[in-house]
Amino acid sequence: MNDFNFNGLSNKINNHKRSKLGHFPTPLEPLPRLSEWLGGPSIFVKRDDASGLGQGGNKIRALEFLIPDAVACGSDILLTAGVIQSNSVRQVAAAAAKVGLDCHFAMITDRIDETDADYAKTGNIFLNHLYGATHELMSIKDDKDEVLLKMAERLKSVGRKPYIVPYGCANLLGAIGYLNAAYETAKQIVEQNLSITHLIHASGTGGTQAGLIVGFALLGIPIKVIGIDIDADEAGVRDRVTKILRLLAKEVGLDARKLEEKIIIEPGYSAGAYGKADDPTVEAMTASSRLEALTTDPVYSAKGLAGLIGLSRKGYLKKSDNIIFLHTGGVPAIYAYRSLFGY
Repeated sequence: MNDFNFNGLSNKINNHKRSKLGHFPTPLEPLPRLSEWLGGPSIFVKRDDASGLGQGGNKIRALEFLIPDAVACGSDILLTAGVIQSNSVRQVAAAAAKVGLDCHFAMITDRIDETDADYAKTGNIFLNHLYGATHELMSIKDDKDEVLLKMAERLKSVGRKPYIVPYGCANLLGAIGYLNAAYETAKQIVEQNLSITHLIHASGTGGTQAGLIVGFALLGIPIKVIGIDIDADEAGVRDRVTKILRLLAKEVGLDARKLEEKIIIEPGYSAGAYGKADDPTVEAMTASSRLEALTTDPVYSAKGLAGLIGLSRKGYLKKSDNIIFLHTGGVPAIYAYRSLFGY
C-alpha cells in the first residue's frame, strides 16, 4: 500500500470541506457470470449506483463538496438545470432536502423527441418533486449558464440566496469528489489484491472522468480510464473532460499536458443521440440484469457497459485484462423507458 501516494491525494482532497452525504465506500464487486458470458476480460463493478442518497449515483460524490460551499455562502436554495429524466437534478434535489435547502431547477423539455407516454411523469422527475424541488421550463437551445444566472438574479430580487450547481455538477469543486473516488477505488484494489488494467464508465459532462484520471495519476496507478461517449458528441465530451482536468491538475500540482494524453473517449455506443437507446444498449441492460441482477439505465450506465462489451468483442480489451465498470447510477430513469422491453 505504501507504493502508492495515498497520503498525497488524501491531503489534496482534505483541503476542501466535505459533507458526508453518501454511503461510501461503495462496493467493488466481481461480475463472474457477466465475465463468463462475454468470454473476455474479468469484470468488476464499482457500485456508485449504491451511493445511497436519493437512490444514489455518481453526483453524490460531487455534491459532498458542493454543498459545504453553498452553506458557506449562506445560500437557502440550490439552482441547477437538466432534462426531464436528469439523474443529476434528482441528486441535487435529494441533497438539498437532506441538508434543509430548497431546490429549483430549469427543466429541458425538448432534448429528446421520442419518449414513452409517461416519460414526463415518472422516474427522476417524480422523485425531484417528492424531494420538494420545483421547476420552470427551458429549451435545449437556451444557454444553460445564462438561464441559471437569470434565475439567480430573479430570486435575489425577492430576498433569496441562491447557489448555482452547474449542469451535471461539473466544475472543479464537484470533480474533487472523483479524486476521492480514485482514492477509494485504489484502496479497494489494494485490499482485494487486484491488478486492474482499465476503468470504463459513461462520460458526458466530464467531471467523473477528469477526477479519475487526475486521481490515479497522483496515486501513481497506471489504470486506463475510458469514457464512453453518451452524447453522440465525442469532441464535446473530450472538451468538457479536458477543461475540468486542467483545473484539477493545477489544484494538485500535476502537468496538465501529460494528463491530457490520458483522456480516452470512445464513440460508437451513444445510440446516435443523448437519451436514445439501441440494440447494444438494450443488450447491456438485459445481460447485467439477468446475469448479475445489476440494473443499468439506457441513458448512461448501460451505454457505458455496452462500450465495455463492444471493446471486448473488438479485441481492444484482452482476456488477460481486469476491468472495472463504474456504475454511475441512473436507475430511476428506467421507468420512463419501459417501451424498450415491450411494457
